[in-house]
Amino acid sequence: MVVFLVKLGHYVNRKRIQRLMGILGLAGMAPGPNTSRPHPEHKIYPYLLRGVAVIRPNQVWSTDITYVRLERGFVYLTAVIDWYSRKVLTWQVSNTLDSSFCIECLERALLRFGKPEIFNTDQGCQYTSDQFTRVLKAQDIAISMDGRGRALDNIFVERLWRSVKYEDIYLRGYITVTELTLGLTEYFRFYNTERMHQSLGNRTPAEVYRAAAGGGAMIIDKFAKAVPPMPTPVEIRGSAEPLRDRLLS
Repeated sequence: MVVFLVKLGHYVNRKRIQRLMGILGLAGMAPGPNTSRPHPEHKIYPYLLRGVAVIRPNQVWSTDITYVRLERGFVYLTAVIDWYSRKVLTWQVSNTLDSSFCIECLERALLRFGKPEIFNTDQGCQYTSDQFTRVLKAQDIAISMDGRGRALDNIFVERLWRSVKYEDIYLRGYITVTELTLGLTEYFRFYNTERMHQSLGNRTPAEVYRAAAGGGAMIIDKFAKAVPPMPTPVEIRGSAEPLRDRLLS
């Protein structure tokens, strides 16, 4: 912003721009705090979903954490989503970035909707902690974790964050946690029961989850080992020495 204004002939410095942007309530939409910090001593589980067709509700759930900027500081939002229907099963807001609110969100989803076959997360320390994985192991749920630097492994939650931020949070500019919680309650009700999804045949996530029809997902396996081609008759005809000579020439 300083460089832009200087080019227009307004000679200002960074501190003045920061002060004026604060007065006007302006802030850049850049990434905020890192919410996926790994713990060096926690076990990392393999990613189980590449090339797997998700063909029914409760086959795969996933979760993630994102930050929400308020007037003073940040809070954190987590949600559990069903991959087949894109339905947001549960969500929760916290002012601290620990595993307790993630565990509470997961336990409410298990209580209300049963259990998935596979539960996918990133490699953040909240999800690799013994407290979190213990809940999944107790329910005999397979644990899957995104590959490092592979945001597309959990693409359905990433799309959810984009929707909730651009369709609600950025437009409303919540000031307090109470306002945010009330606003998100209404938004997620709208998202599940009124907002039609083109990928679901213009139906809502709640409809698809309830009917167990019209949904589905798959992360394409781009890393499957290619089958080596069979040698042609020309390649195996004759002795080895002439073939070696042709390769080296």
